[in-house]
Amino acid sequence: MRISVIGTGYLGAVHAACMTRLGHEVVGYDTDSAKVDSLSRGVSPFFEPEFGAVLESALATGRLRFTSSAEEAVRGAKVHFICVGTPQQLGSDAADLHFVDAAVQMVADVADCDGLIVGKSTVPVGTAQRLADRLNRDGSRLELAWNPEFLREGLAVRDNLHPDRLVFGVTSQHAEKSLMEVYAKIIDDGTPYITTDLATAELVKVAANSFLATKISFINAMAEVCEVANADVVTLSEALGYDARIGRRFLSAGLGFGGGCLPKDIRAFSARAGELGASDALTFLREIDKINMRRRDKVVTVAGTLLGGNFLGKNIAVLGAAFKPNSDDVRDSPALNVAAAMHLKGASVRVHDPKAIPNARRQFPTLTYCSAIDDACRNTDLIVLATEWDEYRSIDPRLFLSLVREPRMLDARNAVDYDFWSEAGWQVYALGRGALNS
Repeated sequence: MRISVIGTGYLGAVHAACMTRLGHEVVGYDTDSAKVDSLSRGVSPFFEPEFGAVLESALATGRLRFTSSAEEAVRGAKVHFICVGTPQQLGSDAADLHFVDAAVQMVADVADCDGLIVGKSTVPVGTAQRLADRLNRDGSRLELAWNPEFLREGLAVRDNLHPDRLVFGVTSQHAEKSLMEVYAKIIDDGTPYITTDLATAELVKVAANSFLATKISFINAMAEVCEVANADVVTLSEALGYDARIGRRFLSAGLGFGGGCLPKDIRAFSARAGELGASDALTFLREIDKINMRRRDKVVTVAGTLLGGNFLGKNIAVLGAAFKPNSDDVRDSPALNVAAAMHLKGASVRVHDPKAIPNARRQFPTLTYCSAIDDACRNTDLIVLATEWDEYRSIDPRLFLSLVREPRMLDARNAVDYDFWSEAGWQVYALGRGALNS
C-alpha cells in the first residue's frame, strides 16, 4: 500500500521507516528541508536505539523516501498518517492544534484519490470529530480515523513493530478495513486491536499517559513520606510491585517525569475536561503535576544541604541531561532543570550525557558540558545523578574517590548501589531512602 506520513519528527520518522517493514511504500513529508535532507541520507536528526539501522534498511529497499513537496507525498497514497506536534499553548495548559489542522487541510487540498486520513498525534478529545465534520462540509473524498501512538522513547522501534495494542477510532467499516490492511502483519502476529469511535480513541492515549503520570507521582509522594519517616521507598516500591494489581513498572521514585509528552498531555487533558464541563473529574491531575515539579525543587534543596547550605564556589557534576535514558530528548528535562537551578544559585555546574549534550547546549548554553564523565566529575564537591543511564549505574565509586574534591553523591534516580557507594567512602543520599543526615 502507498502511505504518506505527514511530519517527520520523532513520531513520524520512526513510524514511516517501520511501515516499510510491514511491506508498504512510504513517503515522509516535512516542511523542514534540512530534516528531509538528513533523513534522505539515512542520518537521523535524533537519537533512538535501532532507528538508524531501520532507516538505512528502509531507504535501501526503495520503499521509503522523504520530501518537502506536499504533492509528491500525498498524491497516489491511500492512507495519510498525521504525525505532527501538539505542543502546549503559550500562556495556557491547552494543546496547540494548528499543526494538526494545517496538516489535515493540506492533505485534503492535495489528495487526488479517495483515501483515509489517520491521526496519530495526541489531541484533546473532540478534535477528530471536528476535523471529520470539516472534511464532510468541504465535500472531501477523504475519510478521517484516529490511531493513537503509544511509543516510548528508547523503545520506539519495538513499540512500532510489536505494540502492546492497536486502537482504531473509525466511523465506517471501510476505515476499519483500511487500518487492518495497514497493520495486517502486526495483527497476524497476535497483537490485540480495539475498534472504537473517534472520541474513545483520542481518550485512550491521554488516559494512558495520565495513568502513568499518576503512578509515577504516587510513588514520589510516598518518597516524600519516606524522607520524613526515615523509611526506604525502594523497598516500599518492591513490596508494592509484587501485587499483580499494581505491578512494578513506573513505580520507581526519583526526580520525576519530563519529556515532550506526559507533562503537556496531562495539562491539556485537564484543560479540555474543563472546556467540556467536567473540570472536577480531573482535578487530581493538577496535584500530580505539582508533586512531579516538587521533586526538582527537592533535589536542589538536598544538594544545598549536602553542600553546607551554600552553592557559591562549589563544583557540581550533573550526570544526565536527557529527560530519560536512551534518548537525546531534553524537552522539559528534570535533569537540566536541576542543573540550571543550581547554576543560578552560584555553583559551577558541569553536565555530562552520553547523547543529549548538543540538544542541552542549545537549550541551556550557559552551562558547562563535558564529553567524558571523568572531566565532569573532576574536583567536584557533589555529583548529582539525574538521568539513569547504564553508564552511570556502572561507575566504580572506588576509582572516583581520587578524582573528586569531596566524595558526595546525590542519587536523584535511585540508580546506584547505595551500600556499595557508602562502603567505598562516599556520603550518599538517595531520594526517598530516609531522612537527610547533613
